[in-house]
Amino acid sequence: MPMPRLRFLALAPLIFAALAGCSSKDETPYVERPVEEIYNEAYDAALGGNFRKAAPLFDEVERQHPYSVWATQAQLMSAYSQYQANKYTDAINALDRFIQLNPSNPNVDYAYYLKGLCYYEQIVDVGRDQKLTTRALDSFDEVVRRFPTSKYARDARLKIDLTRNHLAGKEMSIGRWYLNRGQYLAAINRFQRVVEQYDTTDQVPEALLRLTEAYVALGLKDEAKRTASVLGYNYPGTEWYQDAYALATTGEARAQSESDGGWFGWGFGPF
Repeated sequence: MPMPRLRFLALAPLIFAALAGCSSKDETPYVERPVEEIYNEAYDAALGGNFRKAAPLFDEVERQHPYSVWATQAQLMSAYSQYQANKYTDAINALDRFIQLNPSNPNVDYAYYLKGLCYYEQIVDVGRDQKLTTRALDSFDEVVRRFPTSKYARDARLKIDLTRNHLAGKEMSIGRWYLNRGQYLAAINRFQRVVEQYDTTDQVPEALLRLTEAYVALGLKDEAKRTASVLGYNYPGTEWYQDAYALATTGEARAQSESDGGWFGWGFGPF
């Protein structure tokens, strides 16, 4: 499940000191106002948690004063406010525009990171389409690849691991579906994808077990033994290995009494 998102203080390093001494006024649509007044009203609204009010006010800063020093910062603050208001599509559109218009801005790393969060917080269970998970992964990869020393890179790496595990879980779900219906070749393709493409995830031990199960069902005993051997080498002593060992040696799931030996007394290696 997605981790809790950053609250407003996460953006504090990006916000230049707000101008003081300006009182908030009710916004009059299409009436030009001083840039400091609009920005301060938007900032106060965001600081108070009223992000739905803040976002259009930050947009108004850029609309009325596009060449001011406040305009670029207002673009990012508007995107952040949309994100906090759970208006993810609007936030992503605003972030894409910010990145396109300001590729060398010192805060562009945050823009990529925030874009990843917008996708990440919409991730659903593995039974659903994983397009958003893939897009979150791509955005966090961009942060790590382009800004490896960024303050956001560490959390991006953590979320990369979580999104990869989620994508692997989706492959496992599909693979199990095929396996339960006797479509073993299709199942094998899914489980192999987990082992090859998501080799650092928590899904790998089960994927190796299910591969063993599929190979046994197809009568491919050597492949079953080889796969279980890989499982035993990388995850020794686990129930995944014990189940795979029983399948490869007897063709059935393990019973209560279990062998203490390894693969027929052999070490890891091809059979």
